[in-house]
Order: sequence, then C-alpha cells, then structure tokens
Amino acid sequence: MQFFSLLHLSSGSVRFVTQRSALMMASGAAVVFSVIALAAGVAIGMHVSSASGSSSTADNPRAHHTTRDYVVGEIGKLNASVAQIEPRIAHLAKQLGELRHLQTRLTTGKKAAPRKPAGEIDPEGEGGPMLPPRHCPEASAVPTAPTQTTARNTQQQIDCIGALLTLLEREAVAHANVWASIPGRAPIDGGRFSSAFGNRVDPFNSRLSFHSGVDLVAPAGTPILATAGGRVVFAGERDGYGHVVEIDHGNGLVTRYAHASRLIVRQGDVVLPRQNIAEVGSTGRSTGPHLHMEVLENGTPVNPAGYMALFAERPNG
Repeated sequence: MQFFSLLHLSSGSVRFVTQRSALMMASGAAVVFSVIALAAGVAIGMHVSSASGSSSTADNPRAHHTTRDYVVGEIGKLNASVAQIEPRIAHLAKQLGELRHLQTRLTTGKKAAPRKPAGEIDPEGEGGPMLPPRHCPEASAVPTAPTQTTARNTQQQIDCIGALLTLLEREAVAHANVWASIPGRAPIDGGRFSSAFGNRVDPFNSRLSFHSGVDLVAPAGTPILATAGGRVVFAGERDGYGHVVEIDHGNGLVTRYAHASRLIVRQGDVVLPRQNIAEVGSTGRSTGPHLHMEVLENGTPVNPAGYMALFAERPNG
C-alpha cells in the first residue's frame, strides 16, 4: 500500500528521527548543559577570586566592581541560553515519543518501508558528498584558566547543541506533517459501518457491483471530519455522489466524502485533521443518511480500512 512509501525515511541510509539515538541526544543535552555551566561557573569564579586578591584590584575598587559585573553578566547570558534550550528538549522529547508510538503502529506486522532507488533525490534539490557529522566540543574543553574566552567557549558549545536541536526539531516537524497527511482518522464520531470496500450487491438493482469506499451510517447533520490535513480540491455536486468534498493530502493521496446534506468548506480551503468539513446527508445515489468515504492513491480507489486501522483505538496491553 502506498502509505508505506510515505515513510521512506524510516529505513535505508536516513534514520527516522524517533530512533533511540535521537532520543538519547535530546535527553543527554540537558546533562551536557549542566557540565558546561558548572565548568564555566568554576572557571569564571576563579577569575573573580584571583581578581579580588590581586593588588591592582585591591587598590582600585572600581576595577573590581567592573570585573565582577562583567562576570555576573556573562553567567547570566549562559543561564539564559540554557533556559531557552531546556524547554525545547522537553517538547522535542514529547514529539519524538508520539512519533515513535505512531511508527510502531505502522510497522507492527508490516513489511519494512521500501528504500529509495539509488541516486534518487528529493524535488527540493539537495545533495553533496556524505561526510561524517561534526561533534560539538566536549564539556571538558572549557578552559579552566580565568580568561574572557571561558564564557565565549561555553557559549559556542551551547550554540552547537542548540543547532543540533534545531535540526532534530525540523526533522520532527517534517515527520509530524507526514503523519498529519495520512487519512486514517475517523471521518465521523459514532458512525456504524454498513458497507465495506469491494464487490457488493447493489442496494438499488441487486446486481453485483464494485463499492469504491466505505459507508458509515449516522443521523443527518452529523459532522463529517477530515481524516487528514490537506487542501480542498473540490466542494460541490457530483453525479451519484451528491454533495461531495474532496481533499488532496499530497503524495498522490485524495479523500472523498459524499452524500453530504451541507458543505462547510470550499475549494481551496486548507483543512486540519478532524476538522468539520460537511454534514451527513442522503444526497445523490443514496438510500438513507450516511457518509460514503473514499481514499484514492494516484486516482485509484483503495480500501480505507488499512489507513483507518493506524489510528483506531486499541485496548491496553
């Protein structure tokens, strides 16, 4: 099924952002900050002590106060940098946990996602030789000599770790966007399945026919919800479907919601997962109030059940 190809980053030479190495890097950054701050505090503290005991500062109280104010200011800057990064670590760890949970659902009992063909590149245009990553300076590299480079070197280490966090955050957002575009969320709350995807006996003429989606029975006026984020590419009337909404989710995926009594969104609207887009009705070729929902991969209807199973509630244990 094509939705496995959406997650090609989960295999091959590119590691999925929720792998243990990313989690260890994010959580370990807090420890690194503590070591850096401690080393910087000790070094700068030595600077204060030595400056206080020197004859030049003893004879010149104003110089002593200037030195002390400088040191306090530098420590304040370092503390501010750490304070800004710590909440990012916590937020990133939460994101990674959610993404790892979703990927576990996707890969449980399924074959691995296909690798990209050799030499294939993304449309954005990226490339270059594959080189090993550069590591941030070790915390032990903070100079112990009481010089002005202490704070500067410490800030460089914090900036380096902050840059790595930015990279991880960007990758996490990219994967979260992929998940948001997978049409697996329930299109209505409290609906009852009445007709599955595939061949069936037509309810109007009792002949064998192909059913291109799934039907969910619900009272007229029940909110119809987008199963994924995307852009509305059609909102109007189609023969047999009645009032219908079609949403493009990217990667060749489109969902169709038919027989609505009222349309809430219009063509061109950007919608979020589980956003109310229409209301259940019985317009078009319909025997009663229900939602007919389709998933199309590159224009071909596929069984929505495979997608919906990814987001279905599962019993604990």
